[in-house]
Amino acid sequence: MKLIIGLAFIAIVGSLAAAGFFMLRRGEGASPDQPSRMAHALAWRIGLSVLLFVCLLVLYALGWIQPTGIVVGT
Repeated sequence: MKLIIGLAFIAIVGSLAAAGFFMLRRGEGASPDQPSRMAHALAWRIGLSVLLFVCLLVLYALGWIQPTGIVVGT
């Protein structure tokens, strides 16, 4: 489960990096379709982030993952 979540985070960061790359390449006489490529990369990032959040909520509700951290009240 940790591997899948880690891969999802890597995909989210990768799509953000791709959008940044397309944004920076736009000024060097690149093709006119690059603003849409940047928008598509950002849309993928948003979609992946929402999907990961929903999956984490469902996995928690099913009991497949448990929260860890600071114990409240001690």
